[in-house]
Parts: sequence; structure tokens; C-alpha cells
Amino acid sequence: MQTNLQPAEIVAVIACGIYFMMGLLTGIWKYFSIMKSPTHQTHIYIDIAHRAALMYAFACLVLKEFARLSTLSETIEILAVLIPILFFGSAIVTYIILGITKHTENQFKHRNLITTYGMYLLIIGEVGGFAVLMYSAFRNLLS
Repeated sequence: MQTNLQPAEIVAVIACGIYFMMGLLTGIWKYFSIMKSPTHQTHIYIDIAHRAALMYAFACLVLKEFARLSTLSETIEILAVLIPILFFGSAIVTYIILGITKHTENQFKHRNLITTYGMYLLIIGEVGGFAVLMYSAFRNLLS
């Protein structure tokens, strides 16, 4: 089947599908967790994993649309889409692990390499990747 999508758009659509499915599956996990709980509440990180997966699925569609409007090189567009997507995925997986292990403290309570420098990389990667796409899309739309 032929598609008119560019490689960066394809990456975004695939990630969207994966993250949306993760959102649906963590929703099932959340439901069963609620039903088994005497307080009818799920563990906070199960809830966060569910919501984050759904949110990031739709964020991937935003990246896809901005990649479509971008006039940058294919390589730059793929990187600008892929970097935020990888950080989205790492966040979801982290929340799932924290939910499985029933982590009871805020993950940032104890500072370490990941909670300090990892967050700076996440900020740069997510904001930077989108900023590149947004700049190119706006430049294209306003020219």
C-alpha cells in the first residue's frame, strides 16, 4: 500500500498507535486495580501511566501535523519527531515500572542522575524537538 506520508510522519503515526494501545491496556490494568482495591482507587503511578500514554498518543499526532507542515530536511524532521517520542515513551515506561513496583514515594524525592540530568535532557529533547518543527511550520505557513 502506498502512502503519501513522509518518514517523520510515519514515525509519529506508529508511535501514536503504540502509545494509544499502551493507554488502552493500562486502562484495563487501572480498572482491575480499582476493582481489587478496598478503597476503589488505583495506585497513583498506574493512573499516571494510563493518562500519560493517552496524552502522548495524541501529542504524536500534533508532531505528525507539524512535521507535515515543516519544510526542513527529512533527517532533521525525523530527529525533531523522534526525540520527543522517545522521551514520551521513556516516561510511560517509567510510570509503568513505578506502578508495578507499587512505588509509594514521589519519584523525585531522592535525587539521582536520572531525576536531575535526565529531566534536563527530557526538557531539551521535548521542547527542542517541537520548537524546531513549530518554527519550520510557522515559517512555511507565513511565507
